[in-house]
Amino acid sequence: MHDPTLPDLIAVHAAARPAATALIFDGRRTSYAGLDQMMGRLAGALIAAGIRPGDRIAYLGKNSDAYFILLLAAARVRAMVVPLNWRMAAAELAGLMADCTPSLLFATPDFMDRAAVLAGTCPVLSTESGEVPGLWDWATRDAGASPGAPSWVDDPVLLLYTSGTTGRPKGVMLSHRNLLRVRDGVCLTEPDWFTWTPGEVALVSMPCFHIGGTGQGLRALKGGATLLVQREFEVEAILRAVGEHRVTKLFLVPSAIQSVIRHPLAAQTDFSCLRHVLYGASPIPEELLRAAMERFGCGFVQMYGMTETSGTVAALSPEDHLSPDRARLRSAGRALPGIDIAILDGNGRPLPAGTVGEIAVRSVANTAGYWQMPAETAALQADGWLRTGDAALMDDQGYLFIQDRLKDMIISGGENIYPAEVENALFGHPDVADVAVVGVPDPRWGEAVKAVIVPKPGCTPDPAGLIEWARGRIAGYKLPKSIDFAEALPRSAAGKVLRRDLRERYWAGHSRRVN
Repeated sequence: MHDPTLPDLIAVHAAARPAATALIFDGRRTSYAGLDQMMGRLAGALIAAGIRPGDRIAYLGKNSDAYFILLLAAARVRAMVVPLNWRMAAAELAGLMADCTPSLLFATPDFMDRAAVLAGTCPVLSTESGEVPGLWDWATRDAGASPGAPSWVDDPVLLLYTSGTTGRPKGVMLSHRNLLRVRDGVCLTEPDWFTWTPGEVALVSMPCFHIGGTGQGLRALKGGATLLVQREFEVEAILRAVGEHRVTKLFLVPSAIQSVIRHPLAAQTDFSCLRHVLYGASPIPEELLRAAMERFGCGFVQMYGMTETSGTVAALSPEDHLSPDRARLRSAGRALPGIDIAILDGNGRPLPAGTVGEIAVRSVANTAGYWQMPAETAALQADGWLRTGDAALMDDQGYLFIQDRLKDMIISGGENIYPAEVENALFGHPDVADVAVVGVPDPRWGEAVKAVIVPKPGCTPDPAGLIEWARGRIAGYKLPKSIDFAEALPRSAAGKVLRRDLRERYWAGHSRRVN
């Protein structure tokens, strides 16, 4: 008997609860028996089309149930699915296609024109039935081909490209073992808030080209829950879905949480069905967190992880959110069961509690490697520890306190300043809707702290007043030397502020990006 894989778990649910709803999308419902059947038939069709183990199948489009069916079918034939970031420019998408060289490209109907230009000689199929043969046609016909040999737990099944905020995007390969966290033949034991069960309803609105979207969807299906798939994040649709489908777990990034609780419809929405709101991908200001906890009235969990760790590896539990120790809300929590986390110095040596260093992770969830990047993969796997690039300290109880991305650290007058700390100090101001902090060139200090602020509607905050507001919250050397205002901050699809984009305008003409 081989170790469990994603298709194995779907088959188990299909046998135990065949009529239970697995997927809901745009009014279309698919039972677990139907999902298992379509997965098998589509796998046969992929083999008939020439797909072999190790091949890549690209997907271009917003979220859909077809994406998850394709992912499971591809896993069945030991191929990888590559969800492309549909928000990218044509040249960027062409670069990803050239890098992963897919054998097939599936696209949602609204992206068929872009797919036709992008594909070159790669065959293009639609996710829906229509003029072009689609996934649903393949999945409901008798393909006449055997699904082939069973997939194995270490087969890469998913190829996710990182956001590219630090340079060329990397293709992160994730296997069944990574995604299911299988060790010694069994899945790791995990907290109840991280485990979906039959009868629960999960909602995925984060993009599936990000681990936050695909990862949460697969976890729901792994547990036999109902997965409600939304094309994209849209506040009113989420609020309606919570009330209509009685969603039990909801994953949102902080910027999305802010949009949801500030929407007028939120005051009329019954959130009593929610057991947990899961959040992550970027820091959350304490004021926003407390407002969200009051509005939703359920357990909150902060999740820390990255694409290379298959998502969450540390979390701040619901109990921690209710701790009388206010400082704990600034923590990213502790390592999940089966996950080892350490704080290392620049030479890879462990640091004592309370010392800032780089977070390193060792676990079965760590990526199988980077696509077509042998040197980076070898470095990643050198000693089993994955360096995250995040600066943090760990207290003597194992709680992580994220300081910032190491690359975003500002060095002003020889002092290390982490932007997230300055941002938290400014966010609580009543006139501030959003804020990002970057280092800008300064002839005296090398770099100076610059805050870029999005005012709340109808507000015209005074820069000097904002600095005075922060003065009582952080040390003087961390205060912004200047403040600019903007209508919006540049963000990635995962909701992360693109500080590199903000920095560029201030560093134009400089040969180096540090002073």
